[in-house]
Amino acid sequence: MKHFLRMLFQVCLYFYCKFLWRCLKFVMRKLTGRCELQRICYNTKPGASRTMKIETSLRDSKSKLLQTSVSVHPDAIEKTIEDIMELKKINPDINPQLGISLQACLLQIVGYRNLIADVEKLRREPYDSDNPQHEEMLLKLWKFLKPNTPLESRISKQWCEIGFQGDDPKTDFRGMGLLGLYNLQYFAERDAAAAQQVLSDSLHPKCSKFSKAEWEKKRMDKAIGYSFAIVGINITDLAYNLLVSGALKTHFYNIAPEAPTLSHFQQTFCYLMHEFHKFWIEEDPMDIMEFNRVREKFRKRIIRQLQNPDMALCPHFAASEGLINM
Repeated sequence: MKHFLRMLFQVCLYFYCKFLWRCLKFVMRKLTGRCELQRICYNTKPGASRTMKIETSLRDSKSKLLQTSVSVHPDAIEKTIEDIMELKKINPDINPQLGISLQACLLQIVGYRNLIADVEKLRREPYDSDNPQHEEMLLKLWKFLKPNTPLESRISKQWCEIGFQGDDPKTDFRGMGLLGLYNLQYFAERDAAAAQQVLSDSLHPKCSKFSKAEWEKKRMDKAIGYSFAIVGINITDLAYNLLVSGALKTHFYNIAPEAPTLSHFQQTFCYLMHEFHKFWIEEDPMDIMEFNRVREKFRKRIIRQLQNPDMALCPHFAASEGLINM
């Protein structure tokens, strides 16, 4: 009975707050002469703060037009904005900036949804050793990471040298499908020097760029390495979950002036891979069995950073030179 009453109270509180919020919006419109969308666009700076407020306003609106505007086709955004302006009785000639601001926000909102679909498609596609394109990507990964070492055969223990678990990497891609391979190849190709350095450090952590004094100061006597490719697939899983949960909206809405793309996601993976590598060395785990603990601690740190509406994960390596911080 107590549980039922508690639930009933929560439901009543929800509807009361919703009613109160609608009344407040009505009063604000009468006082300012502007609808909520106008107030957000005129009073909030461009970037995640504005786009996320616009997204919430549209999604929570009682108007079907506004609710569905966050999921329209990119080609229909301009027409949708015209319909919104007409619905809200806003003259575009008097308020030209509103249309421009709404278009920028909708491009990001719709683009984020489409990015999730693109990433999910890659994740669901399994690695197929009979597919020449898949095989070519895998062999390129080896060439980018080990340019001076020929691969003796497709099935080889050499794959362990770049962090796969056995002599055939295809079995390691089961969890993340082609997405894991796409990300690893992107990192290895777009920022070869950094990727090769991270690989080398993962195999020989005491030979990393930390000086001897830094190693001694941090008491990094254990210097536990890790499997580069397997960790890359694991970090792909982290990036995927951050994307699907919406946590990466802050980052993408701050760095992509229009729709975030697959390249933005891959650049984010590169950043996470680079930062996790530094975090692993700083944590100095006792052994590889501590991987899950270190990964979870790293995940929480990234989420805390992304809770800041002004946050943009700022990569400092070649793979992400094209990122724009608005």
